[in-house]
Amino acid sequence: MTGSGRASERHAVVVGAGIGGLLAARVLGETFDRVTVLDRDALPGEGVPRRSVPQGHHAHGLLSQGREILDELFPGLHDDLVAAGAVPCDIQRDVRWYNDGLLLRPAPSRLRGLSVSRPLLERHLRSRVEALPGVVIQDRREVVEPVAGRPGAVTGVRVALPGRPGEVEEIEADLVVNATGRGNRGAEWLRRLGYEPAAEERVDSRLAYVSREYRRRPGDADVVAMIVGHSTAVPRGGVALSGEGDRWLVTLYGMGDDIPPTDPDGYHRFAARVPVPDLHRLLERLEPLGEPRLMRIPVSVRRRYERLSRFPEGYLVFGDALCQFNPTYGQGMTVAACEAVALRECLAAPGGRGGLARRFHGRAARIIDVAWDISVGGDLRFPSVEGPRPLRLKLLNNYIARLHVAAEADPVVGHAFLSVANLQAPPRRLLSPGVLARVLRPRPGRARHKTPARDRVPAGH
Repeated sequence: MTGSGRASERHAVVVGAGIGGLLAARVLGETFDRVTVLDRDALPGEGVPRRSVPQGHHAHGLLSQGREILDELFPGLHDDLVAAGAVPCDIQRDVRWYNDGLLLRPAPSRLRGLSVSRPLLERHLRSRVEALPGVVIQDRREVVEPVAGRPGAVTGVRVALPGRPGEVEEIEADLVVNATGRGNRGAEWLRRLGYEPAAEERVDSRLAYVSREYRRRPGDADVVAMIVGHSTAVPRGGVALSGEGDRWLVTLYGMGDDIPPTDPDGYHRFAARVPVPDLHRLLERLEPLGEPRLMRIPVSVRRRYERLSRFPEGYLVFGDALCQFNPTYGQGMTVAACEAVALRECLAAPGGRGGLARRFHGRAARIIDVAWDISVGGDLRFPSVEGPRPLRLKLLNNYIARLHVAAEADPVVGHAFLSVANLQAPPRRLLSPGVLARVLRPRPGRARHKTPARDRVPAGH
């Protein structure tokens, strides 16, 4: 048994060194004397995708809210990433957004984004977390299960010894955080401890991604990124993100059997079939680097830990292990950042670690509510996606469709939509009197697919 050191020393173990685990470790380091992060992968020294994170080859979104939180938790991170090749942007001015085939009107705004690959972001976060006093990251360390050293409490983890099949060691901990991501075994672990697993809500968008890298040269485009959302009329879409290494990362996606081919010619033809021609025109100008890569999007799963009446002390669930989203909406990393802030506040509150899981899971559920409603509401527009469609959801989706029409011409409406999509404003912002009046204003005609003049969002929006 590996002890936790001095009797007064407090030790936390985080299972998983992905972005969620690193963010959890960052805030735990403020409260615990030691934090040990364990990951089953061999963690790469360079910014390359790792084996158990296949989504690292594909486009990721760091929403404006997530960028702000990361820069607060890791001062100077934004500048370090830019120095490494990430591309900063004004999310409304420098990104071309198409929703339902309609171009959201560009305008200068306060929404700041960063176009950065998942591997580069993860490497920089890992180096920052490793440098924290008392924090250690150990790779090739697979956690077999949590250990209940006393009734009603998790007191550590069992870890498989590398190169010694069947042998394990036990590591004691005052807190164990399950941040194992999409492939987590949280339900099995709870059953072994004698608890019922959390109820799950599941939505299968039936999406598949295919991504390819291209060389980026000056003059390729007048935007940092291009995002073409799929629609009920044309259930295909794609994104092009500029980033480090003078690259474009292009991800195309489709639903059901209508998915992008992985052969280069078929991939290019599929790009011509997304709702607007701009993305295909961009690809015609670019030099490809490497072959297209396929990823079938896992089912979106929300695990309702906040509803459990029995749960062990000394254990909590974090990040994608709590809720895995449809990645088309780019919410996962930002939700994990918001959860890190919630965990920090729970630890700092009176009572500290007492009832921590109950308090944290409740706070996390309220964070997840907003992102889950946005993504699942969007998925359920499509008849092929199974799930309940209450009248409220149908009315809301009809309103959002009308909002996209208004956002073609009105940058204030576009800013309201992007603020909610970037988790910087609550959804009710879209129904505020000022936005509602602009959305419902009669619009006799509009020109589609034209890049408009750059407007400015009025102060206060």
